[in-house]
Amino acid sequence: MSDAPLMPKATAVWLVENTSLTFDQIAEFCKLHPLEVKGIADGEVATGIKGYDPISTGQLSREEIAKAEGDSDYRLHLSVSKVRTPEFKKPRGARYTPLSRRQDRPNAVLWLLRNHGELKDAQIMRLVGTTKHTLQAIRERTHWNSANLQPMDPVTLGLCSQIDLDFEVNRAAKDRPKVEEPGGQTLVSAEITTAKPVQPAPSSQLEVFGAPKPKPVEERIDVNAVFGKPKEPRVEDKQPPVEDEESSVEDKQPHVEE
Repeated sequence: MSDAPLMPKATAVWLVENTSLTFDQIAEFCKLHPLEVKGIADGEVATGIKGYDPISTGQLSREEIAKAEGDSDYRLHLSVSKVRTPEFKKPRGARYTPLSRRQDRPNAVLWLLRNHGELKDAQIMRLVGTTKHTLQAIRERTHWNSANLQPMDPVTLGLCSQIDLDFEVNRAAKDRPKVEEPGGQTLVSAEITTAKPVQPAPSSQLEVFGAPKPKPVEERIDVNAVFGKPKEPRVEDKQPPVEDEESSVEDKQPHVEE
């Protein structure tokens, strides 16, 4: 048996007083030590404990007890209840804060208000374990100790875990509407970047029917004309130098010695 009955010692007291089961059988069923069951029978253990009837509570049947009384090697089996009771879930209340950490809660609230303004009041109260009145007083600077408050990380103070803080921050970020910054740089979609370039429209009918385009005429340059020797001028181009009329007249007159 892996499950023990309800109130094992009180059940053992009832089985010792009302049945002829052995100590080992009772100890095996109630998950106790055989010497402890022997002490209950001797009145040394569980004095003043009233016996708890397992038959009335549906944990044992009379047939199961009678079968175990007839065979000392038989082990009792806990009866399975046919009625399933819903599991009781304790409602989640305010977070408990140790006395040594309660004086640090205003500092943690101030840190959250400065660094995570997107958090709602209920989220801050759930993280730190503060009240609405204290939170409002710290925000409006009307707290009695606002002059001495210093923002401190609640995770460092031990008021909440980093996982809880990240969860509340991400939750507040999802609820906050997205604001697009005007004029900001944005990434171009893959459809635009991978699209094929658009070919220009044909300028003539020859391009429509696939006619070959005329090749541009390359201007040939004579290498000899550029790097060769300069040509001699023609005979016609050679003209005698023109002398001045005055100088020619003086040369024609005879030279007279004085």
